[in-house]
Amino acid sequence: MSKPSARPSGRVEQASRLPANMTPSDNGSLPPDTSYVTASSRVTSAYVSQLAEQLSQRDLAMLRDLARLRCLTGNQLERLHLSDLAAPNRARARRRVLNRLIRCHAVSTLNRRIGGVRAGSAGLVYALDVAGQRVLRLLDEQDEAPARRPWTPGLPFLAHTLAVAELYVQLREAERAQQVELLTFLAEPAAWQRTASLGTLKPDAYTLLAGGQFEDAWWIEVDNATESRATLRRKLNLYLLAAQAGVAGPHQILPRVLVTVPDQRRLAVVGDLVAELPPPADKLISVTLHNRGAPFMVETLQE
Repeated sequence: MSKPSARPSGRVEQASRLPANMTPSDNGSLPPDTSYVTASSRVTSAYVSQLAEQLSQRDLAMLRDLARLRCLTGNQLERLHLSDLAAPNRARARRRVLNRLIRCHAVSTLNRRIGGVRAGSAGLVYALDVAGQRVLRLLDEQDEAPARRPWTPGLPFLAHTLAVAELYVQLREAERAQQVELLTFLAEPAAWQRTASLGTLKPDAYTLLAGGQFEDAWWIEVDNATESRATLRRKLNLYLLAAQAGVAGPHQILPRVLVTVPDQRRLAVVGDLVAELPPPADKLISVTLHNRGAPFMVETLQE
């Protein structure tokens, strides 16, 4: 639920800024790429250290969002990290930046394209490759662990992952428009929360938003109409039990629950399901369309 903000001045998670050596020229295009080390067939520790020193702040911001969300389309990466460029140059800059990161073994494309062949490179789906995983572990001073090549999941799993990612992109765009501050966004499994008596809550995402003097926390379920009504009822009832037990979220706020759905038919199904649950389900759980998820949370915070 909303509570007065006690956050210190400054942002909890700063939006990525263009580094000094990557300032756009007057026409909004990226300067020519500098020479980046490229890997042989084997990604060594020495290569990872050298690559970590050469990647720009924009490169690293892309890698961190891929680590946060598992995968993103070219279009989503462009909207997140190249919106400061002039519109005619964004697609060209996206192709150049991502092709360079592919050559560096920092990112890789999956064997699926969203939107078909007509979507072009904007519909390619990107994930962290071995060097990208190891660079982030090095920079975060985490223990070295085996890095895995990205694999292409089934279409339902991929569609769900990208739907969660799209909500994050829309919240970042709302933040850029100064409609909200996005303090935290966790995708699964980072969004999961263990409880003492109810087991583990497994939302698809958790977010903390700020606006003015208030903060809102949300557990988010992105529903693609692939689960049965009984399964969804059990899941929503667990959130209701958590609220009744006084379970607080990661920031010691009782999160509300937002379910986003793909179409009006599913909206009616989930809305009826919430209406059947006992109080305070009507105040705890909200339902809206996928493309209304971010605007709904922004508008609710501003009320």
